[in-house]
Amino acid sequence: MKRILVIEDDPSIQRGIKEALTEEHFEVFVSGDGEEGLAMAQQKKLDLLILDIMLPGINGFDICRTLRGKDSDIPILMLTGKGEETDKVLGLELGADDYLTKPFSIRELVARVKALLRRQTKLEKTITETSFGDVHLDFTKQEGRRGKRSLGMTSREFALMKYLIEHEGEVVSRGTLLDEVWGYESTPTTRTVDNFILSLRKKIEVNPSKPRHLLTVHTSGYKFSR
Repeated sequence: MKRILVIEDDPSIQRGIKEALTEEHFEVFVSGDGEEGLAMAQQKKLDLLILDIMLPGINGFDICRTLRGKDSDIPILMLTGKGEETDKVLGLELGADDYLTKPFSIRELVARVKALLRRQTKLEKTITETSFGDVHLDFTKQEGRRGKRSLGMTSREFALMKYLIEHEGEVVSRGTLLDEVWGYESTPTTRTVDNFILSLRKKIEVNPSKPRHLLTVHTSGYKFSR
């Protein structure tokens, strides 16, 4: 369950946000005070922070500045006053990820929360290198080894492996792989994916005819397993 902290001193707004997010199955903590809220943000393991600017104790700008100064990468959704353009700009410059202007609809707030959490999940999944079996892949340098032997992989093969590994255990369809790895500007076919998988198996599998890592899921697609 994703954990969200709301630092907002208006009781009605605080209550409305908590009720809406709780209905969406988030675990929600609330604070109406800047100092208390900052302490909670630093002590609790959170997935997202909803932060008002005008607060008793410490304002939202200082909370944002403090968290980012301590290398916290928690997504921050800042609540700003109507038409306060300078507040929005300053909040983003201090490290807020998004802002919402009061008054706002609860449906829009929930939508923005979900979008920020999706973005964070995608960032967390991004990998630069990995190892499995006797294979080591460095996606930044585009270098692959099996033991001490270079795999001689192409850029597209690295991209395909990276996507499958970032979605480890998930069944990924050929259509999804075409969209995510080849992109819409190309016109490959699903057979293209099959050919690349066969090529990769010859490079990374001990026995390509009985793969342990690049698995075929009949009629559905492929998945990566360690």
